[in-house]
Amino acid sequence: MPSLKISSADMVAAARKRIEEIETPDLIGMLDDPNVVIVDIRDVRERQRGGFIPGSFHAPRGMIEFWVDPDSPYFKDIFGQEKKFIFHCASGWRSALTVATLQDMGFEASHLREGFSTWEKQGGPVEQTDK
Repeated sequence: MPSLKISSADMVAAARKRIEEIETPDLIGMLDDPNVVIVDIRDVRERQRGGFIPGSFHAPRGMIEFWVDPDSPYFKDIFGQEKKFIFHCASGWRSALTVATLQDMGFEASHLREGFSTWEKQGGPVEQTDK
């Protein structure tokens, strides 16, 4: 097996040093803030299995750079709003890399440090999809 120049864990650690990380209790306190948009980048199957943060916007990880770019044919209007965007995944790894990439593009965002993994345990509400 060839060795990598940088591991995924190293990439996540480097991303976390340069992005804003939001703690779970703090995001729970922002749920009713109309100026906050929570963006769930988990796979649709993860949302179906474990539920999701009520009111969160689902944006699959593979499309996010295109969805936030106003010059892209895939641009989503929600990302053109003057709001605080907080991204999350399951454990905070994918969202850390996502937010670092978006910052490189000039799009300001934060991420949920621990991801959805501890959301419910820390008192966060969870909505389930109709299967």
